[in-house]
Amino acid sequence: MSGLPDRKEAQVRQLLEGPYPTVPAGLAAGAAARGDRLLRRRRAWRRLGWAVLFAAAVAFVVWASLTRPWVAPPSGISPPLEGW
Repeated sequence: MSGLPDRKEAQVRQLLEGPYPTVPAGLAAGAAARGDRLLRRRRAWRRLGWAVLFAAAVAFVVWASLTRPWVAPPSGISPPLEGW
């Protein structure tokens, strides 16, 4: 059992000391382009979210100004007392 970790350690050391693989030529440009696309997509979603939130706030204000939910409904049980 003690031979297993030594063999794995030797394999890792051999990989680290050996020649490094070559990096593809367009890897950095491709990664930058993908990152650019992700940022643009994230920015578009954020703008869309703010626009939806703003539209919801405007719709709420319009609804509240038309229905006026803060005003008590008229009472149909007794007439209003006037002249007291």
